[in-house]
Amino acid sequence: MAAPSNVAMTVVVALLLVAPARATHAAGASYAAPAGGPPSVPAGPLDIVQLGAKGDGKTDSTQAILKAWKNACDATGTQKIVVPAGNYLTGAIELKGPCKSSIIIRLDGNLLGTGDLSAYKKNWIEVQNVDNFAINGHGTLDGQGPLVWKQNECQKSYNCKILPNTLVLDFVKNAQIRGITLLNSKFFHMNIFSCENVVVDKVTITAPGDSPNTDGIHVGDSTNVTISGATIGTGDDCISIGPGSRTIRVHGVRCGPGHGISVGSLGRYKDEKDVEDVKVTDCTLAGTTNGLRIKSYEDSKSSPKATKFLYEGVTMDNVSYPIIIDQKYCPNNICVKSGASKVAVSDVIFRNVHGTSNTPEAVTLNCANNLPCQGVQLVNVDIKYNKSNNKTMAVCKNVAGKSIGVAKELACL
Repeated sequence: MAAPSNVAMTVVVALLLVAPARATHAAGASYAAPAGGPPSVPAGPLDIVQLGAKGDGKTDSTQAILKAWKNACDATGTQKIVVPAGNYLTGAIELKGPCKSSIIIRLDGNLLGTGDLSAYKKNWIEVQNVDNFAINGHGTLDGQGPLVWKQNECQKSYNCKILPNTLVLDFVKNAQIRGITLLNSKFFHMNIFSCENVVVDKVTITAPGDSPNTDGIHVGDSTNVTISGATIGTGDDCISIGPGSRTIRVHGVRCGPGHGISVGSLGRYKDEKDVEDVKVTDCTLAGTTNGLRIKSYEDSKSSPKATKFLYEGVTMDNVSYPIIIDQKYCPNNICVKSGASKVAVSDVIFRNVHGTSNTPEAVTLNCANNLPCQGVQLVNVDIKYNKSNNKTMAVCKNVAGKSIGVAKELACL
């Protein structure tokens, strides 16, 4: 039989790389078909080395990556940008659409974000207004955060200057990020904003437990986002789910060190949208400073609803404050302590959550006097304080719900 053409092989490889996202995605997600027809021949190379990039860790390779993006974006069909083995230093990389093609970035090498903050407008790698997009491979996005963390003043001032996030998806549809490592971000490692149908699968995110504001994955104003099989250890939330997020699935994630898996903070800004339909299943949290947390400002400026949450099959290993709903969140004392909450929390189920707590307080449900939490359930929750100088306890205020199959000391509902 005659050997297949290069065009045919490109199509087959692209389909194999993109198709798995369909099987692992959240129920109800819809997908646009890959950009039409067989791929056209791009105007120039898609291998960044052929465009002048040098993998020596010193030479600025930003322009080579931007040229590869333009060549792929202007072509049709499915196009694959190649980052071969090597260490490629870059400044800000803005990958803008819309594109005529579906684009895969094959990351086999490592990208290094320069420590020169003047090289960034806002973020390091930002993908905007793109449909049908993927990054996969075994390479690393190294934010080189240790070079600039000392310039982070967000622990002192809540209105601080934000350092560059590593990977940002803005207004992206039908995307997958698979297999790569994100290391030592200057700020957030990954920020998913106003996106639809995104799969983040088997990524590794790593930063020291004391690194400032190095959240693993933040999701906001997005729909149908699945995070699966990830290993995340950072200096802030492993995963944070912000306002306007709907149909979010977190499955098989290992978190720690870090601040746990959080929803919020909610209510800080005006006109925030609801958070709805969140499922966190079969995850492990180890040594984190919080576990499963929902937090909203005590003097909230908006009135989003947080509803229809399921936390199931979660293991706690030496976690401080494993289960938390906090409607009186007030970091850095920036809010009015007597403020009335406007954030309604309802229909939250913690089922089959077990393990050990590093604090006597294993369950904390601290809801607002004026707007109590509704429909909260503790079902087969078995968490024990792992030291001998105190007893495991639950603290529940202004919350309505029920406890099923829960030890007496935790059955506060």
